[in-house]
Amino acid sequence: MNATLFYVTFALYMSATAAYLVYLAKPSESLGKYARCLLASGFVVHIVFTIHRYVVAGHTPITNLHESLSFFSMAVVGVFIFIERRFKIPVLGSFVTPVALALMGVSSLFPSAFAPLNPALKSKWLVFHTVVAFLGYASFAVAFGAAIIYLMQERFLKKKKLGGLFQRLPSLNTLDEINYRCLTFGFPLLTVAIISGAIWAETAWGTYWSWDPKETWSLITWFVYAALLHGRLTTGWRGKKAAILAIIGFFVMLFTFLGVNLLMTGLHSYK
Repeated sequence: MNATLFYVTFALYMSATAAYLVYLAKPSESLGKYARCLLASGFVVHIVFTIHRYVVAGHTPITNLHESLSFFSMAVVGVFIFIERRFKIPVLGSFVTPVALALMGVSSLFPSAFAPLNPALKSKWLVFHTVVAFLGYASFAVAFGAAIIYLMQERFLKKKKLGGLFQRLPSLNTLDEINYRCLTFGFPLLTVAIISGAIWAETAWGTYWSWDPKETWSLITWFVYAALLHGRLTTGWRGKKAAILAIIGFFVMLFTFLGVNLLMTGLHSYK
């Protein structure tokens, strides 16, 4: 049943992504609603999948790459649904849902079998630390999508190509606002995740910070987004600069989450 729920979720996310991409090429209110319905249906099934896995495993299913990538995907969809309802911009889904779909696709490449929980993960901090971190990551993923659209719009304006796709994309001000809102939501969550992770590390390994690769890259990610937030609040960074740094931050975050696990070894290596 667990595998069935996973692939039903994947199929619904794939269908929603296709619908959003068609919407980008030929927007219509009915197609936008259809895409939202598909995505929301996939999100509901994804929640059921996660709950089922929790019941069977006996712990929060965020303890290996299959589970973590799946949960990350679910968080991205959840944050996007909230942002889309707030700003009424279906076209943003054309750039965010492919990220969620890709995460699910990569998740399917890793073993999904249930396994005994690593002793270090048997902690009350597991749920709080990981859920907070993934909500922050999901916010950065949505900011990434908005940043991509911003750079496209900015390029259209610079080249004075104001027809076609330009007319279907949101204004630069709206995209910059989404970027900022996601940053102000995601950065505090990332900060809390790092602090809670340090407290958890002290209880598990006897030290708050050991410069483990995951810890080091988490700090690098934090500095990238701290620089972006500082620039926006103190020196008026907006628009293109903010969009570029949001994209850089997203890829640094992805490496912190996935690249470190696959390419480096350390205390946080759970595959």
